[in-house]
Amino acid sequence: MSPQISQIHADFSFDLAGYAGNYFSGLKEHMQKIVFLDRSSIIADIRRPAFAHQWQDYPATGAEQVVTRLQDATIAITNKVGLNRAALEQLPGLKMVAVAATGTNNVDLEACRERGIVVSNIRNYSVHTVPEHVFMLMLALRRNLLAFRADMQNGEWQRAAQFCLFTHPVRDLYGSTLGIMGSGAIGKSVAQIAQAFGMKVLFAEHKDSSAIRQGYTAFDTVLRESDVITLHLPLNEQTRHMIGAAEFARMKTDALLINTARGGLVDEAALLDALRNNKIAGAGFDVLGKEPPTEGHPLLDIDLPNFILTPHIAWSGRAAMQTLADQLIDNIEAFVAGTPQNRVA
Repeated sequence: MSPQISQIHADFSFDLAGYAGNYFSGLKEHMQKIVFLDRSSIIADIRRPAFAHQWQDYPATGAEQVVTRLQDATIAITNKVGLNRAALEQLPGLKMVAVAATGTNNVDLEACRERGIVVSNIRNYSVHTVPEHVFMLMLALRRNLLAFRADMQNGEWQRAAQFCLFTHPVRDLYGSTLGIMGSGAIGKSVAQIAQAFGMKVLFAEHKDSSAIRQGYTAFDTVLRESDVITLHLPLNEQTRHMIGAAEFARMKTDALLINTARGGLVDEAALLDALRNNKIAGAGFDVLGKEPPTEGHPLLDIDLPNFILTPHIAWSGRAAMQTLADQLIDNIEAFVAGTPQNRVA
């Protein structure tokens, strides 16, 4: 090989090596780092996004660990771990928050907007599983399932003078009135099931609204006329404690309250008072204001057959969680492709 050709070969090799180095360096610079802060909150197969990325997940994350764990992240995934302004201000590389839930009250959306951080949530994944839970609670309370079970355990039927036991009233859903607060996908799905049961359905207008939209009923009218009220609203400053002592006073004394949305929608002290003093017939809750609750929470200790509390599982049907997991990655891929979807900020 001539000296000239050798030099050209050397120059070409150097340039190729330099190009490759620059290329992979650029690729690394643009590679997304995704951190899932509370992976154990989702029981589903989560596929990895179809683009170059690093993936790190943690079963759970405490508030004091958020900044450290997201220090180099460009995309954060959170179900219930809080991302407040103070934390976000320490994360200059964060470009997206993918919320693995519909509710986003654990994320400071205004701070995200100010910093140009895209926030996407999950939509319509629980339109079957939550309504089924609602009707499980509704039927159990309407027909006094827990009270009859307790009577059976205490030998009441065995001592009865006749073939059946009339110790508690049994009320049908058919012909009763269901008030629905929240007309999103879940509220509408609940309405469809209610109509199949032969219930009259009222969608409540916003509280304190002076105008009543077509297809809606005044909030106070829903309180007064409903045999069952079910909540399907996000938690924000407008909806916090929307059901309190004044609202319980306007409800029927034989009415039920179902809450599978957010605990903060109901004043829990007022609920406890309403149950203990027979201001309503019963309540079925899947949520509390603080989750998990601490020992000694009054609604944990209440021992009444007309109150059912389940541990925030209405959303967690396995099929629903898989739909959530698939949509979560769809949201992340859409963001990286430059076409964010399901944006809330």
